[in-house]
Amino acid sequence: MTTKTVFFAEDEPLARDVLRDAIYAHPGLRLVGEAADGASALARIGALRPDVVFMDIQMPEMTGLEVLRQLDYLPQIVFTTAYDHYAVAAFELHAVDYLLKPFTRARFADSVARLLDGARSERAAVDDALVRASAGPAPLDRILVRDRGRIFPLAAHEIEYMKADSKYTVITARGQHFLVRIGMSELEAQLDPRRFIRVHRSALVNLDFVESMRADDQSQLQIFMRDGTCIGANREASRLLREMAI
Repeated sequence: MTTKTVFFAEDEPLARDVLRDAIYAHPGLRLVGEAADGASALARIGALRPDVVFMDIQMPEMTGLEVLRQLDYLPQIVFTTAYDHYAVAAFELHAVDYLLKPFTRARFADSVARLLDGARSERAAVDDALVRASAGPAPLDRILVRDRGRIFPLAAHEIEYMKADSKYTVITARGQHFLVRIGMSELEAQLDPRRFIRVHRSALVNLDFVESMRADDQSQLQIFMRDGTCIGANREASRLLREMAI
């Protein structure tokens, strides 16, 4: 099997760990370096000249797109990002693929297969990846979370509710709170909308863990979770929840 040298740039620690583990686990890839910001990525990629670069788009100092435009050679590029609206710009830079985070290990393996398959034309690979980017990511079954030095998978159906905290999201599950460095909107986009409801800008609940709901003086619903937490729903979410009631 052909082995390709790999570099990746990613500013989020959890996403960096996931990507590093996936690269190490693949026999066709050899990791030679990584960076957590655009400026470092540009310098290190220029020095190491890897065959493949997995590149986040939104990073401190320089975006991934800016990094690629300043390189003096063209490695094989796979963009890793939570935002599908960068797809056209990515493929203008001859990206081989475009992974929407959080991606599955199977989706990563499919991307690597395209990197290693020299028989496929660049145009065919780009066309396929554009279709995948426009279709959006697969439903999220689980997320990797940290707890006291451990990393473990948390099934999506175990999530009771989430609250936004700046760039982070606090996930409540199994009677614990887990802080993950990914925006709540990014997670929401891959959760089952029949189960998970955004009740206001900073909170999302799993209906399976709702004990009851009651309207307040402004006719907006107060949602009481099984753990005793009360979360207020905004006007639009209150209307939606009323419409869902039989």
